[in-house]
Amino acid sequence: MVMRIKVGVLGATGSVGQRFVQLLKDHPFFELEVLAASERSAGKKYSEACYWYLPESIPEDIGEKLVVPTDPDHKAFEDVDIVFSALPSDLAKELEPEFAKRGKLVFSNASAMRMEQDVPLVVPEVNPEHFEVLEIQRENRGWDGGIVTNPNCSTICAVITLKPIMDKFGVEMVNITTMQAVSGAGYWGVPSMAILDNIIPYIKNEEEKMESESLKILGDLKNGKFHYASFKIGVSCNRVPVIDGHLESIFVKTVEDAEPEEIVKVMDNFDPLKDYNLPTYAKPIVIRKEIDRPQPRLDRDNGRGMSITVGRIRRDNIFTVKYTALEHNTIRGAAGASILNAELYIKKYL
Repeated sequence: MVMRIKVGVLGATGSVGQRFVQLLKDHPFFELEVLAASERSAGKKYSEACYWYLPESIPEDIGEKLVVPTDPDHKAFEDVDIVFSALPSDLAKELEPEFAKRGKLVFSNASAMRMEQDVPLVVPEVNPEHFEVLEIQRENRGWDGGIVTNPNCSTICAVITLKPIMDKFGVEMVNITTMQAVSGAGYWGVPSMAILDNIIPYIKNEEEKMESESLKILGDLKNGKFHYASFKIGVSCNRVPVIDGHLESIFVKTVEDAEPEEIVKVMDNFDPLKDYNLPTYAKPIVIRKEIDRPQPRLDRDNGRGMSITVGRIRRDNIFTVKYTALEHNTIRGAAGASILNAELYIKKYL
């Protein structure tokens, strides 16, 4: 690929927007052209508009860029082909279709459009065939561009680990308990007095998202229509005092019986995109055999933050197997997921 595609980031000053900036810096496919944010940030240098949360400094050239408003008619977007959206859901529902109408391909981390019947909800290792719905979307809505979404961060962790099990043994029932990092709520999302020395056993709409999104992603696409997976799934979500890294206890009842050693093997062999040479891609599942792993502080950065780390794969007395899975929620579960979607899409379809 000789010419890099010009891209923009919507919601560039927020925590997920900053991850987009970090991951797009010097990207071999994409040239970061536009940083867009709210009116109060527009017109300022990015370094002045953005309270930078990440440990490394803002790249100097990016810090000097002027932030523009999230206006699809702004002249800054004229030469941009792809926009990555880190917008809040209410703004995404309003603005993302406007960018798609104007011929932009939107790769969205927002929840607003995920469950629409003509919007692909994609985890590239799991359901890349769902990209095909884009053509139906364009026909339905009269768009020259389109919208591709990635799911909730915790959903990504779950479905990547479930996919190889489902393909080999079938899945009848799943139960998940999450322990989710505070960065998943954004920098201002959880007050320190609420989370320190505490666990909050409720995250608004999170359980419903995980249940519905997992069934859409792990379902089939037939004649341009989504047919959701039929297994039963129950989820309980908790916020814990960890900065980055969502940990999940996952219980799976398989259709065909499976020993823990067999589950380890199918997970370890799961590497469906290894031949595409995608810059953001890493081996989807890293297995840890220690009795007390994975742990967020030790394992969240595996695969540059793009791998799901799985451990404690063992028999269960009620289900077939149970295991613990860990994901870096703002990389694999957010910005990195959208960028990987874009990388695979342009490799396959452009």
